[in-house]
Amino acid sequence: MAHLYYTRHGQTIWNVENKICGASDIALTELGHEQAIALGKDILTQGLQIDEILTSPLVRAAETARHISEVTGIPMRIEPRLKEQNFGKYEATARNGEEFQQMKSCFINHYEGGETMLHLAQRIYNLLDELKEQSTDKTYLLVAHNGISRVVHSYFHDMTNDEFARFGIRNCEIRRYEFE
Repeated sequence: MAHLYYTRHGQTIWNVENKICGASDIALTELGHEQAIALGKDILTQGLQIDEILTSPLVRAAETARHISEVTGIPMRIEPRLKEQNFGKYEATARNGEEFQQMKSCFINHYEGGETMLHLAQRIYNLLDELKEQSTDKTYLLVAHNGISRVVHSYFHDMTNDEFARFGIRNCEIRRYEFE
């Protein structure tokens, strides 16, 4: 059965400060670089067969992908559709802020200058549909963001609105998803 792997970028300073990164281009911390290198080593140790890494253009994901690529020898390329959702006025605010938590379940909201969850889902679902068509030949590792992880997970698994809004993965956690 065809599959793909997904990981979130390494730690950023805004992760440490519990701030929403969104489409803001926030760099990795030293630990974030170490997490990415460790993930590359884990991929080798586990013997994961990955043909290509596709990464968000944001520096925190691109640097994570670069480290993984350097450790494993897997080629990488930028995939613009993997860029994190723009959370508009909520970027750089507290991740667990009550208003933001409530707004995450409003899927058509632009967050005053951001991107709706529906638009995000459209671009990620379109990408996953394309990869599904190509997956008979290739296995991909997607390197992106926590918000993107929600949409990817919802592509493969049914979720309630609450489950979707609460879903997330740790920095450099890797998940495998099976295409049907």
